Amino acid sequence: MADMPQVNAEFGSSPVIEFPEGAAPQGLKVVELTEGDGPMVRKRDTVTVNYHGVVWGKNKPFDSSFDRHQPASFGIGVGQVIRGWDQSVPGHNVGSRLVVSIPPEYGYGSRGVPQAGIGGGDTLVFVIDIIATR
Repeated sequence: MADMPQVNAEFGSSPVIEFPEGAAPQGLKVVELTEGDGPMVRKRDTVTVNYHGVVWGKNKPFDSSFDRHQPASFGIGVGQVIRGWDQSVPGHNVGSRLVVSIPPEYGYGSRGVPQAGIGGGDTLVFVIDIIATR
């Protein structure tokens, strides 16, 4: 996908994101950089992931479990996380690295999260390594 950021594909490596020229793509976009060979994530699973989140076009993450060296676990497809995650993570296998572009309507909407530096209307980009699912 030409309009998606370029990200190093190696599962487990600290994400490096390079943005293309121009605006963020419309809608929710998912690119599987590395396909894992573990079990497939299904809606209502509890997933364990490492993730790195940035606002489109910025380098500094607003949140990164890679930086904390502490993966996160949560229910997927059940409204515990933003819709962009609920709709993009299920269907991928453990061991996969995804890059996801999440428009505001699938993220934090017109309010954003000002304390995290996320403006209303910002498109978010996450690099997600799927570590486990149960």
